[in-house]
Amino acid sequence: MGLEPFVNTEIRSSIMGVPVFINQETIAYVIGKASEGVFKDGLDNNKKSPWNEVVNETIFGSKKKGSYSSLSMEKRMMLKIQNENLLPKGGGSDQPSLEHMVFLHFFLKKEKANVPKYLFKHLIKTLKESQLNNRTWVPYGRLMSEIFN
Repeated sequence: MGLEPFVNTEIRSSIMGVPVFINQETIAYVIGKASEGVFKDGLDNNKKSPWNEVVNETIFGSKKKGSYSSLSMEKRMMLKIQNENLLPKGGGSDQPSLEHMVFLHFFLKKEKANVPKYLFKHLIKTLKESQLNNRTWVPYGRLMSEIFN
């Protein structure tokens, strides 16, 4: 059928006729960080996850989940940097998802996290959501709409 053999998960696209391939190793190379360390996947079930108590203790200082307004200024700033630069999240809610809190937990505890894998998995998740919602994925949608309007 003319298909290339499967080597690893990658995103394929084309920019001005030039094929572009993005995978976890590409992201690791670009950010200059080895693709190694802790990675926790499948954290969609927030209520039953054993990570709830761990991250709540790290981020809010108690086993119960606190509110965004109860975060220290340092943790708010780190969460804001994470949400806007590393793992952008859609919607207007300031409440972090469990995935975002686990990622922040690793930084606060200075544990070695697999940042390239987190970035790549988040990119794939965002692309899947945009396809399911029949939307064109543009990382900077507002900027692009201003250019073309």
